[in-house]
Amino acid sequence: MTLVSERPAPEPGAEETAAAAHRKGRWIDHWEPENPDFWEKKGKKVAKRNLMFSVFAEHLGFNVWVLYSILVTQMGNAGFAFMQGDAAVNNALILISVPVIVGAILRIPYTFAVSKFGGRGFTTFSAGMLLIPTIGLAVAFSQPSTPMWVFVVLAALTGFGGGNFSSSMTNISFFFPESKKGAALGINAAGGNLGVAVTQLAMPLVITGALLFTAQDEGGYRFALTVAALFWVPFVLVAAIGAWTRMDSISGAKPDGDSYPRAMKNKHTWIMAFLYIGTFGSFVGFSFAFPTLLRAYFPELQNVGWMVALGNLAFIGALVGSFARPAGGWFADKVGGAKLTFFVFVGLSVSIAAVMGSLALESFPLYLISFIALFIITGVGNGSTYRMIPMIFSASVRHRAESEGISMEKSLASAKRQAGAAIGVIGAVGAFGGFLLQQALRLSNVHLGTMAPAFWTYAVIFLVMASVTWWYYLRSSFAISRAPSLAHANV
Repeated sequence: MTLVSERPAPEPGAEETAAAAHRKGRWIDHWEPENPDFWEKKGKKVAKRNLMFSVFAEHLGFNVWVLYSILVTQMGNAGFAFMQGDAAVNNALILISVPVIVGAILRIPYTFAVSKFGGRGFTTFSAGMLLIPTIGLAVAFSQPSTPMWVFVVLAALTGFGGGNFSSSMTNISFFFPESKKGAALGINAAGGNLGVAVTQLAMPLVITGALLFTAQDEGGYRFALTVAALFWVPFVLVAAIGAWTRMDSISGAKPDGDSYPRAMKNKHTWIMAFLYIGTFGSFVGFSFAFPTLLRAYFPELQNVGWMVALGNLAFIGALVGSFARPAGGWFADKVGGAKLTFFVFVGLSVSIAAVMGSLALESFPLYLISFIALFIITGVGNGSTYRMIPMIFSASVRHRAESEGISMEKSLASAKRQAGAAIGVIGAVGAFGGFLLQQALRLSNVHLGTMAPAFWTYAVIFLVMASVTWWYYLRSSFAISRAPSLAHANV
C-alpha cells in the first residue's frame, strides 16, 4: 500500500504509485503511528518532515503576530501624531491589544480547519495570509498621513498569525504516536513562542540598520518601519511554498462528532481555560506590552544607542519564557502538573510585587530581573497546565469507566479526543487573557493615571488561580470523593 495517494481515491496499486506523487493533494490515506513497524519504516520520516515545516510556519505566525509590539515604540518618531504626546501610551496599548484579541478568536476555527482542509493546505493558507499585513504595513508607513484606523485594521490582520498556533498543534498531534506526541508538541509550541523573542530582537536591529542609510528624521523612521514590515515577506513566502511542496495531509485526521460537545460540557475544560489565562495569557499580554512598558517607565533608555538597537532588552522576556515552556512540561512529569501550577501562580504574584517594588525604587536592573522571572514562570506554567489537561480527562473517564462498567479502552480513547478538543478552546481563552491584561493596563492608565492598580489586581488574581488549582486538583478530599484516579494520576 502506498503512503501517499489522491483523496478520496481507493488505495493505488503498484502501477499507480509513481503517478500518485505527481497528482494534487499529498493526502495520506494510510497512517498508523502506533504501529512500531509502520512508524520506523515510513511514519517517523514523514512526521518529522511535517513537524519541521509546521514549526517554521508557526514561528512566522508569531513573528508577525507580535510585530506591533516593536513598531509602536517608533511610530511617534516617524511623525504619526496619534503616537505622540499624552495619547501615545494609550494608543500603543490599543494597537498591541487588537492582534491579541483577533488571534484568540481565530484559535477556535483554526483548531477545526485542519480536519476540513488538511494540514498541508491550511498551513499553506495560514502562512500566506501573513503577506497581507506585512505588505499592508509597508504601504501604510510610506504615507505620513495614514490615519490610526488603518493601523488598527492592519493590527487585526496581524492577528491571523496568532491563530496559527492552534492549527499547527492540532495538525502535528495526528502525525505522532502517543509516546512521542508530548515531545513533538513541545517542540512545536516552543518553536512558535520563540517567534515573539525573534521579532523583539530582530526588529529593533533592522530599524536601527535602516536608519544608517537615511537621516534620522520622521521620513527616515518611516523608511525604517517600512523595511521592518517588508523584512518578513521572503520568510513568509518560503514558509508557504515549503508547506505546499513538503507537507502532507492525513485523510483520517477527523475528530468524532461527540468529543467536542462532551469537552464543552466538562467543567474541567473551563477551569483549565481560566488557569491558562494566568499562564499563557500573561505570557502573551506581557510579551506584547513589555517594550511599551519599558519605554513608558524608563524613557531615558532611549538615549542609550545600543539599548535602542536591542529594543531595550525586551526580547529577553519572551526568549526565556519560550525556553521555559518545555522545561515546565518536563518538570511537571516529575513533581505533578497541578503541584507545579500551584507554585507557578504563587511565583507570578511575587514577581508582580517585585516589579512594583522596582518601580518604587526606580531601578531598571531590578525591573528587568523581575520581569524576566515573571516570563520564566509563565513559561513553566504553560508547560505544566498543558501537562494537566490530558491527565485530568484521563482520570475522569477512568473513574466513570470503573463506576459504570464501561470499556476502559474506549473510555481512554474518548478522553484523548475530548482533551484534544478542549485544548483548542483552552488555548483560545488563554490568548484572550492577554487581551484582558493589556486592556486592564490601558484602562488603569487612562482613568487612574497609573498602571499600578492593574498590576496589583493581577497579583491578587494569580493568588485566586493558585487557590482554584489547589481546590480542584490538589486537596485530598477532591481526589477521594470526585475522581479517585486523580490521586494517582500525577496531575
